Amino acid sequence: MPYDGKLLARAREQLEQRRAANQAEQQRRLAAAYARSPEIQRIDTQMRAQMAELVRLTLSRRPDLKERIEELKKENLDLQVRRAELLVEQGRDVDYLDEICSCPKCRDTGIYNGEPCECLHRLYNQELTKELGVLLRNGDESFERFDLNLYSDRPGDGGLSPRENMRRVLSACRRFADNFPQVSTNLLLQGDTGLGKTFLSACMARVIAAKGYSVCYDSASAALDAFERQKFARDPEEAENAARRVKQMLGCDLMILDDLGTEMLTPYSVSALYTLLNTRLVNGRRIIISTNCPQEELLRRYSPQICSRLDGEFLRLPFTGTDIRRVRRE
Repeated sequence: MPYDGKLLARAREQLEQRRAANQAEQQRRLAAAYARSPEIQRIDTQMRAQMAELVRLTLSRRPDLKERIEELKKENLDLQVRRAELLVEQGRDVDYLDEICSCPKCRDTGIYNGEPCECLHRLYNQELTKELGVLLRNGDESFERFDLNLYSDRPGDGGLSPRENMRRVLSACRRFADNFPQVSTNLLLQGDTGLGKTFLSACMARVIAAKGYSVCYDSASAALDAFERQKFARDPEEAENAARRVKQMLGCDLMILDDLGTEMLTPYSVSALYTLLNTRLVNGRRIIISTNCPQEELLRRYSPQICSRLDGEFLRLPFTGTDIRRVRRE
C-alpha cells in the first residue's frame, strides 16, 4: 500500500507516544518494586554489570574464557531466580518488571522484518479514516439502529414489500461489513433520496474501520473534483492536497463514493470516474457507490466502459419505500 507521508508521520508520532507511555509505566513499576525491596534493585545492578563483563569477555582472549562465561551464566540464572522470588513475595507476577510493549512483533518500533509493522499500518489507517467524520457525523450509525418499521410492509411491484426488500438489503450490507475484506464483490446502493443509503454506508464504514482497515469517503462531486484540481490547479499547495486525496482514494482498503450522478458531467469528470473505478477494480480494492439514479439514467450519463463495470463488478442493492424523513415527520 502506498503511504501518504503526512499521515504516516502522524501515525509514527502516535506510536512514539505509545512507546513513551509504556516506558513511563515500566519506570513507575521499577520504582514501586525497588521501594518495597531494595534487593531487587541491587540484583538488577548486578545483572547489568554481568552483561557488561560478558561483552568484555567475548572481546578478550583469556585462556579461561569458556569457564568464566559459564560461571557468569550460572550467577545470572541464580539472580533471576532470586529476583522472581522477591517479586512473588510482593504479590506480583515474575514478568512484572519486564519491558512493556504494545506490539510484541516490532516492540513498538513500527518495523518488523524490514517492513512497516501491522501496528503502524493500523495507526496509519486510523489517521486516514478520521476523514470519515463527515460520514459518521451522528455517532449512532449501526446496523442495530436501522429501523425496518419505517418501510411499508404492503407488497409492491413483484409482490415484495419495501420492508422485506430492505431487510434483504440490510442483510447484504451486514455480510459485506462482517466479511470484509474477504468479499467477492462491490456494492451499488441505488434508490431515491431519503431511503437510508448514506446511513447504511456509514454502518459498513464504522464496522470495517473498527477492524483496522482504511476507509475513504467522499461525494462523487468532491472526489472527481480532486482529480481535476490535482491536474489543473494553479496553486501548488492546492494541487498537492488534491493529489494526496486522489492517492488516498485509489489506495485505501474501501472507497465509499456517495451521490453518484449529482456531479457536474464533463469529459474530464467521466474520465476521472473511470480512472477511479478501473484502478481500484484492477487492484482488487473494494468500492461502495450510492446513487439516486435509476439504471436507465446511469446508462445515459456514463460511458459504456463505466456502465459495464457498474453492471459486472457490483452487486446492485435497490432501496425502495418512502422517504424515511417524511415518514418520521408524519
